[in-house]
Amino acid sequence: QVQLVESGGGLVQAGGSLRLSCAASGMIVTVDGMGWYRQAPGKQRELVATITSGDTTNYADSVKGRFTISRDNAKNTVYLQMNSLKPEDTAVYYCNADLNGSPYPYWGRGTQVTVSS
Repeated sequence: QVQLVESGGGLVQAGGSLRLSCAASGMIVTVDGMGWYRQAPGKQRELVATITSGDTTNYADSVKGRFTISRDNAKNTVYLQMNSLKPEDTAVYYCNADLNGSPYPYWGRGTQVTVSS
């Protein structure tokens, strides 16, 4: 069974850092675009950052200069390094990936990030 599993969330003070990881497991043949999204309480899920198979990256304006997305193709894993965290970054962070040519992306179950002021 193909799945995405996130890790690395937690509680951190404002100004701190966290690194999220998301590993694809199961029968993985191809991995194309990967990304991170987040959903804060009472808000819609929003894009945080994406990375293509060619390592082209895209960021939401709210995280540019603070977050960095990267991937390790040998491990089928995508990372999100989050620095200078703010209370407004508090959300459940979800991993997303285009796997095995599926017409629909796969989603992880999410990991909670809480930034205290």
